[in-house]
Amino acid sequence: MPSRNWGLLRGRPKTTSIFRSEVMSLIQLYIPSDVARFTVSQLGEMGLVQFRDLNSEVSAFQRSFVNDVRRFDEIERKLRYLHKQIEANGVDVYEFLDEEFVGGSRGPRDLDDMEERINSQESRVLKLTAAYKNLQLKHLELLENKYVLEEVSSLFTEISGRQGAPAGIQGAGRGAGRGQDAAPLLARADTSSRRSIGSLDAARAGDLEADIGMSAMGRDINVGFIAGVISRDRIATLERVLWRSLRGNMFLNYVDIEEPISDPNLEEPVYKSAFIVFAHGESLRARATKITESLGATLYQVDSSAERRQEDLIDTMSRLDDLQHILMNNNVARFNELTSVSEQLNTWFAVVRKEKAIYHTLNLFNYDANRNCLIAEGWCATNDIPAIQSALHLATEDAGSNVPTVLQELRTTKEPPTFIRTNKFTDGFQNIVDAYGVPKAGEVNPGLFTCITFPFLFALMFGDLGHGFLMTLCAALLCVYEKRLAWLAKDESLRMFFTGRYIILLMGIFSMFTGLLYNDIFSRAMGFFASGWAWPTDQGGEGVTVEATKLDHVYPIGIDPAWHHAGNS
Repeated sequence: MPSRNWGLLRGRPKTTSIFRSEVMSLIQLYIPSDVARFTVSQLGEMGLVQFRDLNSEVSAFQRSFVNDVRRFDEIERKLRYLHKQIEANGVDVYEFLDEEFVGGSRGPRDLDDMEERINSQESRVLKLTAAYKNLQLKHLELLENKYVLEEVSSLFTEISGRQGAPAGIQGAGRGAGRGQDAAPLLARADTSSRRSIGSLDAARAGDLEADIGMSAMGRDINVGFIAGVISRDRIATLERVLWRSLRGNMFLNYVDIEEPISDPNLEEPVYKSAFIVFAHGESLRARATKITESLGATLYQVDSSAERRQEDLIDTMSRLDDLQHILMNNNVARFNELTSVSEQLNTWFAVVRKEKAIYHTLNLFNYDANRNCLIAEGWCATNDIPAIQSALHLATEDAGSNVPTVLQELRTTKEPPTFIRTNKFTDGFQNIVDAYGVPKAGEVNPGLFTCITFPFLFALMFGDLGHGFLMTLCAALLCVYEKRLAWLAKDESLRMFFTGRYIILLMGIFSMFTGLLYNDIFSRAMGFFASGWAWPTDQGGEGVTVEATKLDHVYPIGIDPAWHHAGNS
């Protein structure tokens, strides 16, 4: 098939019309290096040029401005981190956008100041967050230690005074128990609030008491204990593993902690249990320690003396109160810091994304080392060349340079891209056409016809005066208050309704028209005028077919309401 001569399209009148694509020109720019960023920024704000990639054979990592792209990638990563912290701490993000800074000319010093401020804010938030996490870990440790001390003290208090202490009971591992504290525990009866398993010399609970009785007569059994906290769903596994590994030469007692404990390493609070394990001999206690730690348990030092345990408990609770105040102050400091960040976050995001787009575009250009300039090629509408030249002049002034950018129009036989100029009314209909296919340059664009045919075909299926009125009312409100409701375009679920408000408006108007023709309002017939048919009143009944009588007049508009009840309608 012979190639089309796209150069012949240049003889077509250069008028703007929705019927066809704009007449396009291939332009070449010679941009001085010190003006390049300002030039692309100005052209990007106008959105009138589609640049061609002149470095298609060069990888993305070997292009001239790859370091600048990485720089703004890193700044964007820091902004995402700050935004994540803002959401996690419940800070409201201000919708404020500094239009002068975002849409104006930004010099290198402005960008350096912005980067320095972002780095400073991120550094402070990182330090506060790290300190908060460390404080949380310390708080978790003190809280678990408090529960262990309370439960162990409660166990020893409960059984104190039952029997005399056998000689030789001694502690080992992470905690130690003297005879007068440890021996009665092994001989106590089970209670409903705590659960225990195991024995030192026999599997049966009754043997414990007999063994302790023998020890009371002078036998040294060298019993010690370890205590700690473990996740509640692993306590059953701990029981079984300890029983089998120690071959029954152990005594485990544990109690569930009623309140969930917040672990900074986990997203949700965890229910845990405090436990104490008695074992005979150093080797068994060492083995029990390894088993509990392998299952994720945290062991804590528990003194054998009741007085020392009470002192440790009081000290732990005092430190918990102090730590709670420190955590509160840290939260206030982080909240204030993130609030100051949220005021500029949207502005910073917009600027960083624009700068990234600028340097991505600059990577499409060729660099001429001899002339110290960048060479760019791109397509634009022929009618827009004067506006582009004005933008190039402004960019040269913003950069403070005396060397202007040179623009020349190239003659080419390449197929130009399609550019159909739209407005807020025709944009939605053009998107519908583009979804099925984009017309080539010189072809007729069906977008204008779609403005009528699409809503009318919808109305043929949705003909109802009442429902059409509701659609028209809602769409009219979106059109009248479109500036106030522009925030709807930012919401993913509501964006389609806002951008298609004019389509919905026409669909509602045509639905009202066809609903009037169908004589249908909220799926009910309308009797505005006298019907052209009369139903007999002295006939009928269940299962009887009656015929309407034709009168001498016709229903003025639309379908006669009598047909809504007819069997042959």
